[in-house]
Amino acid sequence: MRAEAAPQPPPGGLEPFASAGRGRGLRARRRYALGELLFSCPAYTAVLTVSERGGHCDGCFARKEGLSKCGRCKQAFYCNVECQKEDWPMHKLECSAMCAFGQSWNPSETVRLTARILAKQKAHPERTESEKWLAVKEFESHLDKLDNEKRELIQNDIAALHHFYSKHMEFPDNAVLVVLFAQVNCNGFTIEDEELSHLGSAIFPDVALMNHSCCPNVIVTYRGTLAEVRAVKEIEPGEEIFTSYIDLLYPTEDRNDRLRDSYFFNCDCRECITKEKDKEKLEIRKLNDPPSAEAVWDMIKYARNVIEEFRRAKHYKSPTELLEICELSLDKMGAVFEDSNVYMLHMMYQAMGVCLYMQDWEGALRYGQKIIRPYSKHYPSYSLNVASMWLKLGRLYMALENRTAGVKALKRAIAIMEVAHGKDHPYISEIKQELEDH
Repeated sequence: MRAEAAPQPPPGGLEPFASAGRGRGLRARRRYALGELLFSCPAYTAVLTVSERGGHCDGCFARKEGLSKCGRCKQAFYCNVECQKEDWPMHKLECSAMCAFGQSWNPSETVRLTARILAKQKAHPERTESEKWLAVKEFESHLDKLDNEKRELIQNDIAALHHFYSKHMEFPDNAVLVVLFAQVNCNGFTIEDEELSHLGSAIFPDVALMNHSCCPNVIVTYRGTLAEVRAVKEIEPGEEIFTSYIDLLYPTEDRNDRLRDSYFFNCDCRECITKEKDKEKLEIRKLNDPPSAEAVWDMIKYARNVIEEFRRAKHYKSPTELLEICELSLDKMGAVFEDSNVYMLHMMYQAMGVCLYMQDWEGALRYGQKIIRPYSKHYPSYSLNVASMWLKLGRLYMALENRTAGVKALKRAIAIMEVAHGKDHPYISEIKQELEDH
C-alpha cells in the first residue's frame, strides 16, 4: 500500500486553468474512459486517527496484523522499520508529548495535521511531489468570510497547538496560524476505508485544485496515503474535472447549506439549477388525506433538527439511547415521509451504525436492506456510499450464513469499486478473498 507501488497515468493529460466563476480549476487535455486513472497524489502530510492505531500503520496507513509499536510511546504502530523511520520526522512531534501528557494528550485531528504541515514546511520548504499544480501556501483560506464562531474555533485550535506541541516546535505568529488553520479547514481531506469508516486526515494539494459539482465526473479514493482520481463518466478533451466535496444524498437546499458553511460558495451545477432529484429525495407518503405543504415543511425542519441532535448525542449518549432516538424519529417522520425519503434514510443509516456497534447483526441487516435500493437511486453511478452499503450487506449476510445473498451483494460492491478504486486495489483483492474463503 505504499505510494511508490501505485500505477501512474500517462503525463500531460490534464492542465490547470482559470475556471469561469470558480477561480482555479483542472481540465482534461485528452479523453478519459470510465474508470481510468487521471492522476494520483501522495499526501503532503497525513495523520492516522487515534482510534485506528494498532490496526493500521501510522506511516503508510496499511491495514494489517502484527504491526510493531513505537518503543518510546508504545502508541504508534508500523509495518516495519522502514515505515517507522519514514514517519519519524512527523511522529517525533507527538512521541514524547504523548508520554508526558498521558491520558491528557488529546489534540484534535485538525491540530495534529496542522502541526505536521508546519514541520513539513520547515524541513522541506521547496515544492514537493504533491504540489505539481498547487502549493499548500497557495490554498484559499476564505479568511474574509469567516464569522466570529469560526474565528473562535480557530483560536481554540491555535491554543491547543501551543499547549501540546510547544516543546518541540517554533510557531509563526498568530495571524499566520489563523490563515493556515483556515486553509486546512477548506482544503483538508478525510481518508476512509472501503466501508467509509474514518481512517485519518491528509493534505493532497493537487487534488484540492479540483472544483466541486453535485454531478462529478471523477471520484477520489485512497491507496494508503496516496490519493487516486478516477473517471466516473467519460470525459472529453476541454472538459473541467469536477469532484464532489460533500455527501450527495441530500436535496439541493441542504447541499448548498453545507457548501456555504464549509466552502463559502453555492453550487451552480445542472442538478442544483434544475433540482430535478429533489422531489424523489423528499418523497411524501401516499395517503388518502395527504399532508399539507405546511405539515411537510414542519417535518423537514424536524428532520434537520433531529439529525443535528443525533450528531451531538453521539458524543455522550449510550448506544441504546442513540438507537431510541433513531427509532422515535423514524416513527414520527414515517407518518409523512416515505421510507425512500433521504431524511428517513439518514436516520436508518445511523440506526444501522448503532446496531453494528452493538453487534446486532440482524438489526443492522434490516436497516441496510431498506437503505440500499433508495441509495442506488439517489446517489450518482459508481458512488462509494452505494458500494460501501453493498459491502456491509454482503458481510452481514455472510456472518448470518446466507451465502447466496452475501455473494450477490459483495459482487455488486466489487462492480462499483473496480471503477472507483481500480481493479488492482488491495480492498478489492481482500473482498475477493472473502468470497473464496466462504
